[in-house]
Amino acid sequence: MGLLHEGEHWPSAAWDEYIAAMATLRLFASIREAAGTGKATFDEDSVGAVIDAACGVYGTTFAEHVPTCRIWVNGEPADRDLGVGVADEVALLPPVSGG
Repeated sequence: MGLLHEGEHWPSAAWDEYIAAMATLRLFASIREAAGTGKATFDEDSVGAVIDAACGVYGTTFAEHVPTCRIWVNGEPADRDLGVGVADEVALLPPVSGG
């Protein structure tokens, strides 16, 4: 879509189309706490790229949690090499203990 300059705004329809093309990252439990959010969108083309972008945004503590997490895409187990696109949902699920 390109960069916007100060004072410019995305046309509503263009913004909706751009957001629809982004993969959603869903976060749970401890990794959600590390990020400070449970959901974000990233304009990346693979699971690994989405996770790497999230590490860049959320920092070291977040990145330290990633290796312990299971990765799921659209409700199925996945690995970092899997491509993602329009409306895909990447989920990071850390180990949890019950009581």
